[in-house]
Amino acid sequence: MRTTVTQLPASRVKIEVEVEADALRKRIDRAAKALAAEIKLPGFRKGKVPAELVIQRVGRETVLEQALRDGLPEWYERALLEARVAAIGEPKVDVGDLPGDGDELTFTIEVGVRPKAELGEYKGLEVGRAEAEVPAEAIDSELDRLRAGFGNLAPVERPAAAGDAVVIDFSGTIDGEPFEGSESRDFVVELGGEGLLPEFDAELVGAAAGDQRTVEVTFPDDYRPEELAGKTASFAVTVKEVREKNLPALDDDFASEASEFDTLEELRESIRSGLAEAFDRQAEAQFREAAVDAVAAGARLEIPHELVHARAHEMWERIERQLASRGIDPQAYARMQGKDRHALIDDAEEDAERALRREAALEAVAEAEGIEPGDEELIEALGPGEGKNDPAKLLARLRESGRDSLLRDEVRLRIAADVVAESAKPIPVEQAAAREQIWTPDKEESTEPPGAPGESEQPEPGKLWTPGR
Repeated sequence: MRTTVTQLPASRVKIEVEVEADALRKRIDRAAKALAAEIKLPGFRKGKVPAELVIQRVGRETVLEQALRDGLPEWYERALLEARVAAIGEPKVDVGDLPGDGDELTFTIEVGVRPKAELGEYKGLEVGRAEAEVPAEAIDSELDRLRAGFGNLAPVERPAAAGDAVVIDFSGTIDGEPFEGSESRDFVVELGGEGLLPEFDAELVGAAAGDQRTVEVTFPDDYRPEELAGKTASFAVTVKEVREKNLPALDDDFASEASEFDTLEELRESIRSGLAEAFDRQAEAQFREAAVDAVAAGARLEIPHELVHARAHEMWERIERQLASRGIDPQAYARMQGKDRHALIDDAEEDAERALRREAALEAVAEAEGIEPGDEELIEALGPGEGKNDPAKLLARLRESGRDSLLRDEVRLRIAADVVAESAKPIPVEQAAAREQIWTPDKEESTEPPGAPGESEQPEPGKLWTPGR
């Protein structure tokens, strides 16, 4: 296969693809053998008709069209890999005239690609970085979580309050008829806990042992099982017992029981240290993103809306696959958000544009720095593994299929992000935010009303112009 790439306006490319005659012939033979399963000829068993006779029987054009339907997805993928094109959105594929016997197949692909950026400054930028301070409330919250795991429930002679557990019997009906799962005995619910229908929560707060309540529940439209969705059920509830959650005292005894530490102070310090590490990792990740965003903001590039929408579409399709893998219906998820699929894709456009800007900026940095990851860096990116999952073997298989270019591109951009982040100078986030409010002539130009040239040569009162940065 041979490919030729031509740059087009609006961040699109045209790829001319030539498939060798021998490769096309093999695909035609394969298509003929598949069609042979549907043809009966005297003297041949079903599915054993030679390819030449199949072509004679149904016509070369019919077999060729089938071969193209079967082969184009593979040829399309190979063409993108060989041309090192990261496609965005749906491609436009044009086969043109069908090739004659013994001729090559030629077709073209027109598709959106990552936009090109013209870099500004990308090293030594001052970027806001949050201090990884651990608030006392975060430590207390983690201690409360630990205490909850060592707590117990004790019966109390008082009305139920939020946080209590209530033991109930209930039976429900819809239009006077019971339904599956509508009845239970000695069922324990935590008031205010996750998973409890709000109607039950509202009716049971203030109830005491022996009380009987009627709870009306309208199931959501996307409720599972579907036969209950949108219907209203009436539950007769009997409160049998109210239980109070007793938590252990926060002292050294609790610390030694809940951890390997002897004192509460040691446990607090361990929690503080763990949270500090987590907060620091989060702050570092945000700093890296902010550094890349600063490079993207200083670069010159244009991103057509069609490209942004195509990337948003791809992002939502990825979410749909993730939801489906967890057993969640994507359409039901969309209804829970109060929107349809198209609205959710539109909502993703802001994130899609930000992602495209970052990628374009990092691609420009990689070109400026001459970044080309070696095998060692690719193997490291694949992570640890043994046997078939040994990273060196995985890389070899990727290289055989031509898919190593996808990994190489990902690692290349990651190294470019390292270059940007490692050279960036961290400053307090408050200082970085304040700089966004500082007046400069270029900001004034972008907001100057038409027909008023020269009126904004001097800064307005209260605005500060700083030359350079």
